Order: sequence, then C-alpha cells, then structure tokens
Amino acid sequence: MNIDMIEAAAQRLAGHVRRTPLLGSPFLDEIAGRRVFVKPECLQHTGSFKFRGGYSAMSALDAETRARGVLAYSSGNHAQGVALAARLHGAPAVILMPADAPAVKLDNTRRLGAEVVTYDRANGESREAIGAALARERGLTLIRPFDEPQVIAGQGTTGLEIAEQAAAVGVSQADVLVCCGGGGLTSGIALALQAKAPGLRARPVEPSGFNDTARSLISGRIERNDRISGSICDAIITPSPGEITFPILRRLCGPGLVVSEDDCLRAMAAAFARLRIVIEPGGAVALAAALYHPETVDGDAVIAVASGGNVDAAMFTRALDSFGDGS
Repeated sequence: MNIDMIEAAAQRLAGHVRRTPLLGSPFLDEIAGRRVFVKPECLQHTGSFKFRGGYSAMSALDAETRARGVLAYSSGNHAQGVALAARLHGAPAVILMPADAPAVKLDNTRRLGAEVVTYDRANGESREAIGAALARERGLTLIRPFDEPQVIAGQGTTGLEIAEQAAAVGVSQADVLVCCGGGGLTSGIALALQAKAPGLRARPVEPSGFNDTARSLISGRIERNDRISGSICDAIITPSPGEITFPILRRLCGPGLVVSEDDCLRAMAAAFARLRIVIEPGGAVALAAALYHPETVDGDAVIAVASGGNVDAAMFTRALDSFGDGS
C-alpha cells in the first residue's frame, strides 16, 4: 500500500464519488472545548464511505473478471457500496450478509440489484467459508471489506480530501478520529495524511467491548474480540484488524480510543441537532470521542469522520429521544 495507489484510485473515482464537505458548528466546539470539524461520509453514495472502496476495487478489475461477477461479505455498508459499484459497471454481485443485519441495510442491498445470501453470525457460522464456496462455484471475485489493497486505496481518498480541506480552514496540526472496524478506512486515511498532511494524525475509534484495534496497538500484535455481534455499532464490528491494515495502523496511527454506546447515541443526536446530518451508531464513534472524551485528543482542533448514516428509524428515534441535542 502506498500513496500512488490512493491517488490512482482518486482518478478512477473522479466523477463517480461525492466529495463530502468538512462541517463545523460553534455548539460542537463548545461541547468539546476546541474546534471540531466533521467529515460527513454519511452523505456519500449508499450512505457511507464504503462506496469509495467498492468502486475502487471494481474499477481496478479487468473487464473479463468483472463480467463474471463479484462477491462481498458485509453487515451492510460494504454490501451497499459494492452493490452500487457493480450496478454502475453492469456486473453481477452476490453479497453475503448476517441474518441479523439491520433491515434497512439488507433491503437497500437487494434494491441496488445484488443477490443477498444471509448467514447466522450469532451462532458462529463462517462468512469466509461460505464466501469461498460461493466464489468457487460461480467464478466470482471476492472484494474483501477492509483487508484488500484496492479497497484501502479507495477509502484513502477520504484522507486526500481531509488534507486539502483542513489546509483550507487553517488546520495543520490535529488528530483525525476515524470510526474503525477492520481498519480499511483508518489505514487508508493514515497513508494519505502521511503523504499530504503529516501534521494530521489518524486515530482509530471503536465501541466498548469491541476494541480489538486499540488493544492490538497496545500489545503490538493482532488481538481478537471475544464476540462479533451484540453491539448497536454493527457497521464497525469485526473480529480483529486486518493482516494488511494492522501494520499500517501500527506504523502511522496514534493510540486507539474507545467510547460507550450511550456516547454514540448522544453524538448521533448532536450531529442531527447541530449539523442536520444523520449518522448511524457505528458512524458516530469518532464524533463521540471528539465531543465527550476531549482529554484523549491533542491540539486546539479535532477532525472526526462520520463514516456512515444507514440507521433505521427506531434506532435514530432512540438517540433523539434519549439525548435531545447531545450536549
């Protein structure tokens, strides 16, 4: 992985991906005690940054391989990103999703034209084994959700935008907080910042009970979660950081941060009240750390990536009813 791959992905994505803005609010600044900037990837196609990686990987395939179709496994956001990328390229897509994924994500993936195959993650059914069998049977090419070079390159285009946008608002030294599952987005952003804005430091943020990356950064080796379900932050729940992503995270990122589910719900309410954006629990962990754990962040400004907004009505209502304006 290197900056050349990310810049090449940016060229392929040009005209297809949305350049999301960098948002701010004096009300959020007051909560955090410093300037807070939010990169709302919830406004990206399919409602999350995952479209960047899906389109990057799809567009990097040769025409013959792409025509045979692709396979992905995901709780929902990578699923939708790959489904739309496949649709735009006129290629078939089979998406393996947990049966307990949010209904809105299952439905959206189907409506984007992908074939959805469900599995029972709660009882330990292996998506990797099922996916490998499907790939063999149908001649499909697997696009992994994070441990895939072209996916990381696509996610890294978020970092290219952050570097330019931070410079435009006069921020040259800051922590960039990133919602982290397997580390594809975090490692891609870290690589982009290293090359384009070395004063900005990427830091992974995870929900409590699923802080495999934070623990891995402390121990220096890949740590695993005891379970892979049971959190409202489904979008970023993975067993462990990736074999490709972890060395990048270890080399370039600051210490990992951990927030509670209540922190996430509160950040969702604050984002809606102060920025008028909708983010899902897993997409809110970075903003939650910026707002409610200011002692863990360095500098007079912080940038938080709101990585996704695919939340169902019941969960969003829970956030608003419980935490009002999030302050």
